[in-house]
Amino acid sequence: MMQRMTDTNWAGNVSWSARTRSRPTSTDELRRLVAEADLVRAVGTGHSFNRLGDTTGTQIALDGLPPTVALDPDRGTVTVAAGLRYGDLATALQAQGYALANLASLPHISVAGSVATATHGSGARNRNLAAAVAALELVTADGDLITVDRTDPWFAGLVVNLGALGVVTRLTLDVVPTYAVRQHVRLGLPRAALDEALDAAYSVSVFTSWRSERLDQVWVKQYADQAPPPADWLDTVAADSPRHPVPGMSPEHCTAQLGEPGPWHERLPHFRLGFTPSSGDELQSEWHVARADAAAALAALDPVAERIAAVLQICELRTIAADELWLSPNYRRDSLALHFTWIGDPVAVAPVLAEVEARLAPFAPRPHWGKLFERDPAAAYPRHADFAALLREFDPKGKFRTAEMDRYFPRD
Repeated sequence: MMQRMTDTNWAGNVSWSARTRSRPTSTDELRRLVAEADLVRAVGTGHSFNRLGDTTGTQIALDGLPPTVALDPDRGTVTVAAGLRYGDLATALQAQGYALANLASLPHISVAGSVATATHGSGARNRNLAAAVAALELVTADGDLITVDRTDPWFAGLVVNLGALGVVTRLTLDVVPTYAVRQHVRLGLPRAALDEALDAAYSVSVFTSWRSERLDQVWVKQYADQAPPPADWLDTVAADSPRHPVPGMSPEHCTAQLGEPGPWHERLPHFRLGFTPSSGDELQSEWHVARADAAAALAALDPVAERIAAVLQICELRTIAADELWLSPNYRRDSLALHFTWIGDPVAVAPVLAEVEARLAPFAPRPHWGKLFERDPAAAYPRHADFAALLREFDPKGKFRTAEMDRYFPRD
């Protein structure tokens, strides 16, 4: 589905600075645009909360490219257009009897943008979405079109690329046979049972408002042929009606709950594709810590729980399995992600965000590249210097550079 180019990101907290904006309809047109531009940046569906995708040069939307969905059952892969939304890809795969191993909470996000920032779903044995990439095609700074795959020695550095190595046009992803999922929501999880809960199903998300000693909701997404959680599961109670993650909000647009079985792409996300999120009055931050540090990291935030709660809509806890991608927050580390959806007030949120970062610092937190954070990420990412070398190799003149990239990866 083609998306209207807007003047801001999805949340409305970033106004684009681009001098010109283009939506190419072919790879050849895209190559010419990139070759002729002095500064250029691709943008997906705009679900980042910082200026990573901003540029003062040419901003390129990718959703005008032909919406490729080419399944290869023999290889167990699908090749897709970079600007395609995950929800549209999932619908096409389901129609052919195939699936992705995981999805993020929103199916409205673009494939290329999600991969570039290592966006993820949940599940103790599920890796982030970028780990499914088997190959990618991109336009480099001089307009050349190249394809790289897992045989390339730099492949692990090229996948989560922050849009800084070129403009991705197509990606090849691993697929699996389709599967059905049931979703149950449980209420009032004791903090001591968090680790057991996170391991209890294919995908689990835990929500907390930081206003109670117990965790508010547990969204348990399990294979449809598995037995549902027992009535007394981990000293929680079953929700007797559908829930929204944010207290007080209508569950109308959430995926089906109460154990109703359905295909993977209609249960793994928290929200339905038919519901297009409007520009929300919210800000988001997320940090990943080692799974083994989960309890200690949460305890470190307890002394500021009231400050967090005062500017918070909801906090989501999710697990992600380790991978080998250089700029993945889960690089060689099974992780717990602490995701904060803040109120849409930057002035009120900023000091609390800084306090959360400071209290998580002993656990080597790795920020989500598309969210709000303040600390220098260099020390958190072990392959930071290696990616900086890739930047020099692929973009020596800084065509894809932005102020945000210069902050994360200072120029020599």
